[in-house]
Amino acid sequence: MVLNWIWIAFFAVAFLMALGRTLVDGDLQVWSDVMNASFDQAAFAFEVSLGLTGVLTLWMGIMKVGERGGVIEFFGRLISPFFSRLFPGVPKGHPAMGAIFMNISANMLGLDNAATPMGLRAMQEMQTLNPNKDTATDAMIMFLVLNSSGLCLVPISIMMYRAQGGAANPTDVFVPILIATAIATLVGLGALCLRQRIRMDRVIWSWLGGIAAFVALVTWFFSSLPADKVQVYSTFFANVILFAVIIAFLGAGVRRRLRVYDVFIEGARDGFKTAVMIIPYLVAILVAIGMFRASGALDVLTGWVESCVAWLGFDTQWVGALPTMLMKPLSGSGSCAMMLDVMKANGADAFVSKLAAAVRGSTDTTFYILAVYFGSVGVTKTRYAAGYALLADLTGAVAAVAVAYCFF
Repeated sequence: MVLNWIWIAFFAVAFLMALGRTLVDGDLQVWSDVMNASFDQAAFAFEVSLGLTGVLTLWMGIMKVGERGGVIEFFGRLISPFFSRLFPGVPKGHPAMGAIFMNISANMLGLDNAATPMGLRAMQEMQTLNPNKDTATDAMIMFLVLNSSGLCLVPISIMMYRAQGGAANPTDVFVPILIATAIATLVGLGALCLRQRIRMDRVIWSWLGGIAAFVALVTWFFSSLPADKVQVYSTFFANVILFAVIIAFLGAGVRRRLRVYDVFIEGARDGFKTAVMIIPYLVAILVAIGMFRASGALDVLTGWVESCVAWLGFDTQWVGALPTMLMKPLSGSGSCAMMLDVMKANGADAFVSKLAAAVRGSTDTTFYILAVYFGSVGVTKTRYAAGYALLADLTGAVAAVAVAYCFF
């Protein structure tokens, strides 16, 4: 229901904004801009889905081999004490547990292309347990909020963009991003545990403490490296782990004497079907976002916030990163474009550019995730998923601003 009204609001605000620009400023071009944005975004949504087809086909095939080979079941048992409490609606040993673990692990390593197929697999497994196929379960919502909060240990792409932009030290945003995304994840997870009345027992606290210690260890390790080695080692470790996963899955299939190639093809067919299924959901979300942006509503909102901040007597430097902050939950490519625009206008080493990078890496793309993951299983009633995912987004953005002021 929340997503329904948010989606309608994008169109309504875009229309009113365009109407206002025409009546007040005599701007007739805005209508062409808005409609062209709708066509461009619809085409872009199809391109995104088409681009995902190959990746989904590959990884859904690999996941099928892992499932038949018992690897997914193994991971499910490994994290069962923790995840069985966060996902009480998913039975112990169910394939969904292993897929959830693989997805979250891939996200933490910054492996977006691998994380999405694993996440779609997790949603499909959870949908088999769903008595109301069009309504999100508590487990699905927990999974979506964990994805939206976007805990990422290795923000490879952002460091690469900063290097391309000429930053003197492209990796200087690594620790701020890690801190901001960890805070967003903990707040989103804690709030949802309260909402779903999940008891925070010793097991949950132990796992959360272990995750916090692991984040601290990773922070210490990368902080101790020379600046020019951080990106090299982070990319190396991420890709080695990813390739090791593929080898482990194939090896498990061989150990169980599966016809590994045939099993892979079976799973790959599911990947193609999934890529086609998500097209309508992506078109719906990306078109609404594109029209909202083209109408000028985003620019007006940014200007209004800057005026309010200045009137209150606070520093306004961070407002330059506000477009990135607002676009982040809406569109990954949009927020990336906003971040690059800030870097181009101010220089890669300006405070606002570093802040925009920290904001870009603090959380994931909420509405894209909602559209793709719920769309892949035909869920239309998302309940309170959007609200809690946006809470994680807001927390991550605020944390990124606070941490950036501390570091930069």
